[in-house]
Amino acid sequence: MDFNFSTATKIVFGRSKIKEIVKALPMMGKHVLIVTNKIKDPEYTNIDSIREQGFDIENELHSKGLETQRFIVSSEPSIELIEAGIAFAKKNNIEVLVGIGGGSAIDSAKAISAILANSGDCIDYLEVIGKGKQITKKSLPFVAVPTTSGTGAEVTANAVLSSQEHNVKVSLRSPLMIADLAIIDPELTMSVPAAITASTGLDALTQVIEPFVSKVPNPITDSLCREGMKRASRSLGKAYMDGSDIEAREDMSVASLFGGMSLANAKLGAVHGFAGPLGGFYHGPHGAICAALLAHVVEINVRAMKERDADNPNLERYTEVAKIITNNPKATVEDGVRWIADLVKTLKIKGLSAYGMKEEDFPHIIEMSAVSSSMKGNCIELTQQEMNEILSKAM
Repeated sequence: MDFNFSTATKIVFGRSKIKEIVKALPMMGKHVLIVTNKIKDPEYTNIDSIREQGFDIENELHSKGLETQRFIVSSEPSIELIEAGIAFAKKNNIEVLVGIGGGSAIDSAKAISAILANSGDCIDYLEVIGKGKQITKKSLPFVAVPTTSGTGAEVTANAVLSSQEHNVKVSLRSPLMIADLAIIDPELTMSVPAAITASTGLDALTQVIEPFVSKVPNPITDSLCREGMKRASRSLGKAYMDGSDIEAREDMSVASLFGGMSLANAKLGAVHGFAGPLGGFYHGPHGAICAALLAHVVEINVRAMKERDADNPNLERYTEVAKIITNNPKATVEDGVRWIADLVKTLKIKGLSAYGMKEEDFPHIIEMSAVSSSMKGNCIELTQQEMNEILSKAM
């Protein structure tokens, strides 16, 4: 048995732990760029939302002698946005970056800090559409503070970027990009609207299922996935119905964190194999796209293994997944598939046709998905017919 495990240098988890940022940042640098999501309008961001909850990050940092600048992310990160962030950071002599918000803000900060520390342009380092150049120098000091429970980006070694030119999402990837500090404060997620709670939470659930049934799990990620599945399955519906349920929010923050740690150290699978190209092509919410696919990927994966690889250990693992998420020790894979489908329906997630997907697009989507890193981690290699069936069912 051989495996490696990497994660953020330090993880701080707990209610009101956002205040720890004031202690940590002065040791990293004086000139701080805060990369954050726009929430309501260009002038209202996650920083403003946190201030309304009683903690003014910028004023606290200024009181310690630090200088701060804001870089606002108004959509999922693109190559063009990262290049703009790099130019802004250089202009302001930035020494340390903080990503505060959802996966878009954190991935943007992660990418900007990585390219600033290395020479060349962003596209030079991208897989699939770029040169695939290796990042060789550690990113500028980088702190990640998630305000949603979904991507686990605070502990991953990649940033997902869209290319408007190529209509695809690709990854900037290196272990040198992992955050120096991740602060996960469940209280910061309490103001997230129900629809975003649903889509991000289903992404978190997917990210503790797929590494568990991937080609290269390991004992550490297995433990994280089992605990993450237990917490997400018991609390996602509660967080959706009542955003002020702090225990449910805490569970989802743990599940998101564990999903990020797991996918960074094991593989994902067909759900994310499809989700990258689909997100780039149709621009739907990543978590909602994953949710529309998840039950159908489980169903087709299990059928494919029974037909072509009956000794695959992931057949038993999928049964274990079903038992965990249904909280039923006698559950079958079919019970698990129904549970996922029912949850997706309860959380009002739309099918992929809602984002513009048409059947005539299937060949192009399958072609792009088949070569993705996540698809290569799937428990079994799917045929084109099976991939076509998954997309058809997810419509």
